[in-house]
Amino acid sequence: MDIKTKERLIKLAEEEIPIHKHFGLKVEIVEKDFIKVRVPFRKDLVGDIRTNHWHGGIIATILDSVGGAIGIANFNSPEDKLSTIDLRVDYLRFADGNDLVFEGKLVRMGNRIMVTKMKAFQEDVLVAEGKGVYNFIRA
Repeated sequence: MDIKTKERLIKLAEEEIPIHKHFGLKVEIVEKDFIKVRVPFRKDLVGDIRTNHWHGGIIATILDSVGGAIGIANFNSPEDKLSTIDLRVDYLRFADGNDLVFEGKLVRMGNRIMVTKMKAFQEDVLVAEGKGVYNFIRA
């Protein structure tokens, strides 16, 4: 992937997708088969105010976004389309009041179906992992 394409994908992910902008998502690495992003902790992302832990739905949303971003990195045309078919998330431990790092990896790219695996970390500790299945339509 050339630098211009990477820059365009980073701008799309960080500034043009409203939910990503709301979360403050920052892309650290983007390739055709791998992405790594960081999302800073904020009080409005807390699910349990007693313990200051991240809301699980926020984690799932970002895992889905990371999986979908791999699809976007594989678009051949701006007219290509992608939608989530299935998302599975396993929460392995609480995510406390610190930043989260998300990684996504391409497992399979078929003619119409894409499969990704995603992980969420806090300071190198795995807090959640997921699998995404996406409908991939080429223009």
